[in-house]
Amino acid sequence: MLFYLTTLNLSRFLIENAPTLSVGESDVQAFSAVDAWKHSDYLCRNYIMNSLHDSFYSVYQGFKTAKELWKSLDRKYKSEDAGAKKFLVERFLDFKMVDSRTIMGQVQEFQVLLHEIQAEGMVLNESFQVVVVIEKLPPGWKDFKNYLKHKRKEMTMEDLVVELQIEEDNKNSGNISSFLLLLR
Repeated sequence: MLFYLTTLNLSRFLIENAPTLSVGESDVQAFSAVDAWKHSDYLCRNYIMNSLHDSFYSVYQGFKTAKELWKSLDRKYKSEDAGAKKFLVERFLDFKMVDSRTIMGQVQEFQVLLHEIQAEGMVLNESFQVVVVIEKLPPGWKDFKNYLKHKRKEMTMEDLVVELQIEEDNKNSGNISSFLLLLR
């Protein structure tokens, strides 16, 4: 919405107060300036209102200026940011990998979660991320998990993903070989 209002050259009405006329001021130019400001503020406020879901329209229609409306919406949705962070941390802690799905698919899903956490401004060290992925490997990967834990060289996420891809390919080719032997 902010981008849209900026392209319409209306974003300044989200922070500016209405100009006022001095007592006894009858300057036509001043009246025109106030009138133009009120018209642009009206447009800005209604662009915002138009973008709201119908159910919110009656809640926010009482705000007289775009600035008041914007502040109210800002307070409402910024307070929910803390809830969003808590929800992401909960998803992070509860994330479990299972043997019934491909490891690479699960790792990619976890990387998306890590990206969402970083987008919320929470920083996780890459070494920490690598260790967490290793710890979340499913039970069928126990031996490989122990192998990774005992490596002396520190790994990056990219290194870990490559190692996991190779191991998954090896496991899959081993399963195919076993299957072909059973068919003979």
